[in-house]
Amino acid sequence: MANNQASNTNHRFRLFVGCIVALLATSFGFAVRGQLLGEWSQLFNLTNEQVGYIQGAGLFPFAITIILFSLIVDKIGYGVSMAIAFGLHLVSAVVTLCAPLAGTEHASFVVLYVGTLLFALGNGTVEAAINPATATLYPKEKTKYLSILHAGWPAGLFLGAILGIVMGNIGGGWQLRIALIILPMLVYGVILLGQKFPVHERVAAGVSYLDMLREFGWGSSLIVFFLVVAGVNQILLVLGIPAAGPLWWLLIAIALTIPFGAYVKSFGRPMFVFLLLVMCLVATTELGGDSWMQKIIGAVSGETEGALFFAWMALIMFVLRFYAGPLVHAFSPLGLLAISGAVACIGLVGLSWAGGMWAMFVVATIYGLGKTYFWPTMLGVTAEQFPKGGALAINAIAGVGMIFVGTIGNPSIGTVVDQEFLTRMEQQNPKLVEKVTTEKDGLWMEYQGLDQEKLKQLPEEKQAQVQDVVRDSQQITLGWLAILPGMMVLCYLGLILYFRSKGGYEAQELTGHTSHSEEYGEGAEGPYER
Repeated sequence: MANNQASNTNHRFRLFVGCIVALLATSFGFAVRGQLLGEWSQLFNLTNEQVGYIQGAGLFPFAITIILFSLIVDKIGYGVSMAIAFGLHLVSAVVTLCAPLAGTEHASFVVLYVGTLLFALGNGTVEAAINPATATLYPKEKTKYLSILHAGWPAGLFLGAILGIVMGNIGGGWQLRIALIILPMLVYGVILLGQKFPVHERVAAGVSYLDMLREFGWGSSLIVFFLVVAGVNQILLVLGIPAAGPLWWLLIAIALTIPFGAYVKSFGRPMFVFLLLVMCLVATTELGGDSWMQKIIGAVSGETEGALFFAWMALIMFVLRFYAGPLVHAFSPLGLLAISGAVACIGLVGLSWAGGMWAMFVVATIYGLGKTYFWPTMLGVTAEQFPKGGALAINAIAGVGMIFVGTIGNPSIGTVVDQEFLTRMEQQNPKLVEKVTTEKDGLWMEYQGLDQEKLKQLPEEKQAQVQDVVRDSQQITLGWLAILPGMMVLCYLGLILYFRSKGGYEAQELTGHTSHSEEYGEGAEGPYER
């Protein structure tokens, strides 16, 4: 009996470690690709909006995959999902390496976009499995262990940043960095090879597939369909195929939602719908900020310093997420989220005006502290409050955040940067505006954007003047981004008051569900699937 207990406990630990390393692999690739945006921008003459599209391609396909796989992951198994993810990651690296062979600048942009998109699909497949698996492995402490799981994300960011610094010093090309993305994938592949995963607590408790869909409801599906249509629209736009505007996204989403609503006959949980909307703010604050952070700090303080700051913030997140348990106990999950939102807001405002290296270091640290618990605590609240929603609920929260920042958040940040640049150029050097800009068709409007080729034709002195304006425009945009965590604080305070009116925040448990913690700890072997 004792040997069986030890075997079960060791098996659970190996699964959990494998999940952490898998998440590390996704963020490692995210960080490496983020470092290369500046080099790609120069090499392939990308506009800020095109950079935003590539950043978005690294996020919203992730979201589509994580949501779609949530519908089938309990049937195909977590192991099969991981194998699919590995294949997508490998193909994405090969496609990206082919960008210089595309022939034209636009064709190279499309290749970079597709390569990033494939990588994101692999990332989404990974997270579609590891989030519900962790919630099932540790059903009594979901928020704590989801926070530890998501320590893998900043760990990958940290390693990616360090790799960027090393490669910058030794002159490693961008192609080598893309190839190195494969290494952490091999590690999690070895750890999880041949292992069996537990079935989700929803399945173990006998909650039907239809009941899971009803917990989700047509209210949530309308949000998801709207963002999925926005993602498909972006792919068509990048490929040069005429695409629709936001009004059509909504109409198509309504058309898709009607049959789903007729089937489930449920709006879903109103609080879950509300959390989906809040997650859009969370994702744009954290991932949108991360997408631009290293580029902006590097422009202000230097590329090496920017990478170091990024690594420092990732290290803060990695360490602190292991200590989420005591903080959740002290403040409750919603209290921790409200505090985090306030701190992140202060950090972003500080980043928008800090001028020296040490000032940037201080406010970057504040921002890193603020964003540390956003993502895993939102997943924890979802898992604790909506267990009947199964893999779909917990992954939809992550997916909606990803797809929003990919299709709307990041391109919008890029548009704000371009608009801020145009405004400052018109104020400081209006004669240069026509010489360095070109007409761009943005997500929300047509506008004048920076043309890298025109910029290269200017004398070095004029190029330096324009680059100063670009740097200032990027930095001031972070101040506008601070509005989002401010809104989040108000949302979390509202939820805190709601739960207080109900007697306080308590995690919900499925009746009849046997804890996998008990199964592992006491030797009763639970249900597994390949």
